This record gives sequence, structure tokens and C-alpha cells, in this order.
Amino acid sequence: MTGESVDRRSFLKLAGGAAATAALAGCTGDDGGNGSGGDGNGTGGGGNQSTGGDQGTELPEPETREEYLQRANLLLHDQAPWIFLNRQYSVYGKSNRIEWEARRDERIDAYEIVPQEGTGVRITQSQMDSGLDPHDHRETTTDNIVLQSYEGLLGRDADGNIVEVLADGYERVEDGTVRFTIRQGVTFHSGEELTPADVAFSINRIVDDEVGGLVSPQSDQLSGVTGAEVVDGERAVDVSSDGINPIVFSLFASYCDIVQQSWIEENEGPFINSNMNGTGPFQLDSYEQDVSVSYTRYEDYWREPAPAETLEITAAGESSTRVNQLLGGETDIIVNVPPQDAGRVQENGNTELSPVPSTRVIYNAMVYNAEPFDSVEFRQAMNYAIDLPSIIENILAGFADPTGQPTLEGFVGYNSDVGPYESDPERAQQLVEDSGYAGAEITLHTPVGRYLGDLEIAQAVAGQIDELPNVSASVRQREFGTLAEELLDGDISTGPSFYLIGWGNATFDASQTIIPLLTTDGALTSYSNEEVDGLIDQAQSMAGEGAGSGDESGGTTEGGNSSGNSSN
Repeated sequence: MTGESVDRRSFLKLAGGAAATAALAGCTGDDGGNGSGGDGNGTGGGGNQSTGGDQGTELPEPETREEYLQRANLLLHDQAPWIFLNRQYSVYGKSNRIEWEARRDERIDAYEIVPQEGTGVRITQSQMDSGLDPHDHRETTTDNIVLQSYEGLLGRDADGNIVEVLADGYERVEDGTVRFTIRQGVTFHSGEELTPADVAFSINRIVDDEVGGLVSPQSDQLSGVTGAEVVDGERAVDVSSDGINPIVFSLFASYCDIVQQSWIEENEGPFINSNMNGTGPFQLDSYEQDVSVSYTRYEDYWREPAPAETLEITAAGESSTRVNQLLGGETDIIVNVPPQDAGRVQENGNTELSPVPSTRVIYNAMVYNAEPFDSVEFRQAMNYAIDLPSIIENILAGFADPTGQPTLEGFVGYNSDVGPYESDPERAQQLVEDSGYAGAEITLHTPVGRYLGDLEIAQAVAGQIDELPNVSASVRQREFGTLAEELLDGDISTGPSFYLIGWGNATFDASQTIIPLLTTDGALTSYSNEEVDGLIDQAQSMAGEGAGSGDESGGTTEGGNSSGNSSN
């Protein structure tokens, strides 16, 4: 099978054991991409809409937090602010020189890598960082670099359980207030001790534009959090929220790296973005922007020192280059092994696959107030124009599941009655006519090499749309960092109106995809709808099962997984 494309069944044989089983867990795609349902009447969208019964039937009023989220997912399906694409699989390649298992959250925690030969580890991902300030980015590629030196109050273990990190205790004091007790004996790489004031400053730097010389693009990663203050006489910090904030501990298990207040305040932005001073297991040794980041083990780490003495992270945009580097012994871990190279990696003898189902959704955003995407009929037409099952089969070799809503299966708020849009070019053509935008010319902007098959997916989408007689579509290739910067600048008008991007959700909760991507004030939003905003506001004001009940008890969130940075 060397050099040949492999299907999912062959992939399981290649991957072997528990890892391959985990790679398919919860990813069977019950909707099957057939878009069953949808009667073609009106502009209600496609796919299975049995949540509401027949088209036009008045839906019952939601009563629980999860039902509000499910209603939001149904509405977003119908309004089609995205071309809904797929749930991504994460397929890593690794050298037999190390022991390491991949996580679904796309985070590569080098503390968990155990060298079997030598003392150093090298990781090659698809992109380098956009800067080393842990509060000034949204990309997983950057997160994988900064998290080696920075840590949060809470984290997650490999099974997704919330674990204590820089906090050694946490509780809900009352609705709107939670308390973290801060671990003693932790030092920054500068040698100074971590204090509760550092923790409060770090939280406020994200949620308050007036703190720390930064308007953080991560503010909605701590959705609902309004501020933090040190508790008098205790080694603790109280965190305030606007309302009950049902997933507050889940948020802190995935977001908010802790920085040293004095170090941030004493240095300018360019210095902070090219240096690191965290509490994590590795300290920065050298930084060459866009080339490599090198670390040495922090010997005074509050846990046992890391198994690896040195660490280097580099990048190669082309997946074939990463595979060749792994096979040639130049690196120990690579991201996004394409299906056609899975056999080469597995049969090499010195390398193997480490596969895991992702918590990332890949989608094409259509900016709601830019022509022709300001028409719901046109947006629906774009979904009907594409043949999603063929894209998954022919481009991704089955390493994906079709989506018809922003929320992935297994997340709190997922609406099981909403399926993907079916392929229906005739209906797409008529909806374009109904929209008043017949003859439209559109350009799909896409990164190259950031996601599995991203360029090929974009080319297929544009090609299928271009087959409509009344729409012309083309693809523009973009450097990922530049595209991400445009999308994250807080001005919806400066970026492209049609783009392919991915989003990883760290909390297994629908709100943490919908809030940043599909509400009026979201950091990466392409959409504004008062009804969606209202449904999410209501959901966020309620406690609920899953993420909510896990927060109350300090336990796990529903889904049992750490998704990494909620990022591109």
C-alpha cells in the first residue's frame, strides 16, 4: 500500500490497536451526508429538519440550556451562514524514537513526550507562530509553541478530565463568582514566584481592554468572564462573570495562560512577542521568527522535570515535506499526515501513525452583509451546489464526517435532528435566481497546508459552484498567518467575504463555537442575527447538564476530551 490512498477500513488496520479505535469513536456520521429530509418548500434550508416537524410548524419553546443551543443550531443550519463542510480527523506521524500519543485537541504537549533515543525532541507542524504573547493569538499552531512555556489555572488529562494546574482548588462561591486557590512553590522562568496578583492580572488582561496594553483577541474564549481580583488574606483569586456562566471551569481548563504581571508591564509588545516567561516545563532558548523555536528543560519546574532535555518546533507548509522529514529521521512528530501517505508512514519501520478524531470543524464562511452573501437564498444555494460526500470520499479518503451545523456530534447543544445539506444543483440554481444575484462572481480564500486537504477542498467547492450556470467561482490561495490576521482584526469588512477556515472547540459545548464565529460581537464572526444572539444569551444564563453540571461539581465536561485552542 506504499504511496497509495487508503480508505478508513485500511486506515484502521494501518493504525492498529486502541488508537485506531479511538480515531473513529463518535465519528460514524449518522447523517451519512445524504441530507434526508427537506421538502424544497420556501427558503428553509436543506437536510433533515425533523426538530421542527414539518416545514413551517411552530417549534415548542426551549426549556433547558441544551435545548436553546439546539434551537440555535437549527436556525443556523436554515440560515446557512456557512457552507457546512466536515469534521476534521487529526492524523499524526511519529518516530519510534519517542513514546507519545496524540490528543483530539490538536495540542502537542511536549511534557508528555518520552525520548527513547537521545534526549531531545523535534516537532514539525504546518505553520509557525504569529508571536509569542500568549494572550495575543487565536491559532493552534501558535498555541502549540507557547504552551510549552506557559500554563493555565486548570487543564485536562488525556481522557478530557479537568485537572488542577496552577490552581490547586476551585469552587463556585455563588452565581457569578468562582474562586481559584493558587498553587504554592511555582516559579516563572525568571525565577520569581507565581502570585495571585499575577493570576488576576492575566485574566483581566484578556477580558479588559484597559489592562496590560493589549486588546486581546481571546476575550470570548473566557465568554461571560468580567474580571478577577485577589482575595484578601488568602492565596486565592475570585473570578466574576456576567450571570451564572455555566461552563466557566471548562473555559479555564482550556484557556487563559498565566503571565507575570511585572514582566508584561516592564516590556513592550515586540519583546513580549519574541520572548517567553512562563511557568511551564520548557523555557525559551532561542527564537527565529517564522523559522524555529528552541527550548531547554526548566529544571525548577513545580512538577518533575520533563523527560526531554531539549525541544525544537519547526514548520513545513507542504504535508509531503513533513512526511519526508519524518521518514528521513529529521523530526519526531508531524501533523496532518495525508491519507495517501499513511501507508508510507506506517510501513517505514521507524515511524508510525498516531490518529485521533478531531474536535475541529472545517467550513466556508460567507460574510452576511457582503454581496451576494447577504441573501439567505444565495447562501443556501452554495450548500446545495456542493457534493460533500464526494469531497470527503475523493479528497479526504473518508477521514472526515459531514456537517450540517456548527456544533459537532457529542458536544452539548448538538442537534441530532439536523443533517447536512444534500447535493441538489438544480435547487441551487433556482435559489440563486431567487436571491437576485444571478451572474455573481465569487472568490474563495483558502490557506494551504494548514488543514488536511484544505486547498483541494477549496478547489472542489469552487469547482462545483462554478458548474452552476448562474454563478462563477474561483479560489485564491492565502498564507495562513496573513488570512488569520485579517479575520481576527475585529473588523468584519477588512477580510475576505468568502473563506475556508477551521475552528477547534475546547469545551465540548456549542456556545464556544457559536459565540466567537456566529454571534454579532464574536471575535471571528461572519454573521449577525438577533434571534441567534438571543438564543445564545438565554443559554448562557442557565445552568445545565453536561458542561454546566460538570462545572458545579468541579468534574469533567460532557464529551470527555480536551480540545485545544478554540482557534483557527
